[in-house]
Amino acid sequence: MTQPLLIENARIIDPASGMDHRGAVLIENGLIADLSTGGPVGVPEGAEVVNAKGLVLAPGLIDMRVFTGEPGKEYRETLASAGQAAAAGGVTSFVMMPDTAPPVDDGALVDFLVRRAKATSVVNILPAAAITKGLKGEDMTEFGLLREAGAVCLSDGRKSIQSTALLRTAFSYAANYDMTIVHHLCDTDLAANGVMNEGLFATILGLMGIPREAETIPLARDLQLALLTGVRYHAAQISTAYSVELVAAAKKRSKRITCGVSINNLALNENDIGRYRTFFKLSTPLRCEDERQAVIDGLRNGTIDTIHSDHDPQDVEVKRQPFAEASDGAIGLETLLAAALRLVHSDDVDIKTVLKAMTTRPAEILGLDSGRIAKGAPADVILFDLDYPWQVTETQIRSRSHNTSFEGARLAGKVMRTIVGGQTVFTHEMETAP
Repeated sequence: MTQPLLIENARIIDPASGMDHRGAVLIENGLIADLSTGGPVGVPEGAEVVNAKGLVLAPGLIDMRVFTGEPGKEYRETLASAGQAAAAGGVTSFVMMPDTAPPVDDGALVDFLVRRAKATSVVNILPAAAITKGLKGEDMTEFGLLREAGAVCLSDGRKSIQSTALLRTAFSYAANYDMTIVHHLCDTDLAANGVMNEGLFATILGLMGIPREAETIPLARDLQLALLTGVRYHAAQISTAYSVELVAAAKKRSKRITCGVSINNLALNENDIGRYRTFFKLSTPLRCEDERQAVIDGLRNGTIDTIHSDHDPQDVEVKRQPFAEASDGAIGLETLLAAALRLVHSDDVDIKTVLKAMTTRPAEILGLDSGRIAKGAPADVILFDLDYPWQVTETQIRSRSHNTSFEGARLAGKVMRTIVGGQTVFTHEMETAP
């Protein structure tokens, strides 16, 4: 039992229903008990009443691609620190990728992570289990046991399975268990020693490039196998115009095919690498501006289903290296919403579409009850100021690692309150002054 909470005078935006009205929401016992867009909502005795003063009230964000350090590399990120970072960014649930030490390829480890997350994290952590043992792309894991233990989907995380025959078998088994396959797209032979997008800028910097075909060729293969097997298939993250075309064509033949995009590929391009800035060395690499505009178009027209942070904490030692030798990855939980709102402020995409890609669609893909504001839904919601100006500084970062692609960026849009299961887990006033 938790103290009832009434949030009134809020701009309620619910992408699931299309709602965008001033109103009030009553939260009791971890659920949305009532909501109103007209008359007042009754106030239970002892309830906390919050005047939102016109702030946006929306479903909590659901991030489908987050890497942590725990277990094995807690110095990079623990479940607790990832939870704090997520809460500050308005993320109330996130899918934890299986790239840990050891990898999440066993039911006992999934069970441990479920219990560990409940004990230490202020947000919901949803483990993804490995498709192959040890993430080696050779032998399949026990899908049924992983699902029973609490895995929400199957993925090899940063790894891309190269064997077409193995993928077909994995897709077939996953279809039998009605589990979603989330697959990273990379032809390792084509990517080879590439470290950034192949093109003129890579040539100018003297760096090996990764061609677009390293993404589109495995995507074309995956889509054909998904249509063949009927699996729930989610392309982890796409970044090119041709990838958008391939997914759009496949979606005409199956509603079980979806895809995501990293906020980095929506908000940044290869020019941000500048003079070998390693915080911008990512996998999938940042592409040219034309490709970025193409994925924005794909988000706007509904081809791209989800936006995720691709939160990937790396320590100083592996990032302060020559660009070609530095590790891939950047943190992103705390900046996900604000970076996505760049698209809204620039009039590229409307706010409902942006929020839908981070709330309703991930919930639908993963089979979650959250991601909506409706009576009886889990009270995982956020209040945010759409126009609040702020600058990303290292002193404000809650993640144990500070390798953000948005360091020093000036953003508009700030989470003021995050509520998970009816309990407030973050308020803007809790921030430490820089």
